[in-house]
Amino acid sequence: MEIKSVFDADFVRYGQVHEGYELGGLLTAMKTIPLPEEGTAYRPAIPELETQSVFHQFEQNVFGGMPVQLGMCWGRNTKLNCLEYHRDSEFNVGTGDFILLLAKQDEIVDGVLDTSKVKAFRVPAGVLVEVYATTLHYAPCHVNETEGFRVAVVLSRDTNGPRPEIEPVTVEDKLLWARNKWLLAHEDSVEAKQGAAVRLSGTNIDIANDI
Repeated sequence: MEIKSVFDADFVRYGQVHEGYELGGLLTAMKTIPLPEEGTAYRPAIPELETQSVFHQFEQNVFGGMPVQLGMCWGRNTKLNCLEYHRDSEFNVGTGDFILLLAKQDEIVDGVLDTSKVKAFRVPAGVLVEVYATTLHYAPCHVNETEGFRVAVVLSRDTNGPRPEIEPVTVEDKLLWARNKWLLAHEDSVEAKQGAAVRLSGTNIDIANDI
């Protein structure tokens, strides 16, 4: 699979790079959190990260005064497994290079996304990227298996919290997996076995041989 850079012109459909923020303290704090023994971990809000000075800028500048949460996804991963989207953008920055597997909501046909539509983009260490609300994404992939990845995740407050109890009205309602989180799973994924809607067709992409 071809892996392009977020500085490539093709990325503009999926998100944008943001500059001007002092991220050094945040990146240092992220490095103190040990990698899980296997797989990936995710916490929506981590106090040690939210005490960093840039957190105020994420709320006031990046999200225009909206309440946000600053958490992290970290570990080792090379597979697609699922794709998710939110009603607002997600911002990511990593302590090292990492890769995002992305597609677009408008590529979903009859409720299903063909994984051949998925593109891979490499994000350099310390670069803050916005992933648009209409961009499908999921867990980052590592570039170096030994080092794994540590990627900060900035979202509107309470995203990925407990799923609200709703009576499904639309087809999309069946995708609601957590608060402000709609999920399309591949049949090979753990999430599918847990009851997530299987809405990814084609190969469960694995970039292990491409990095």
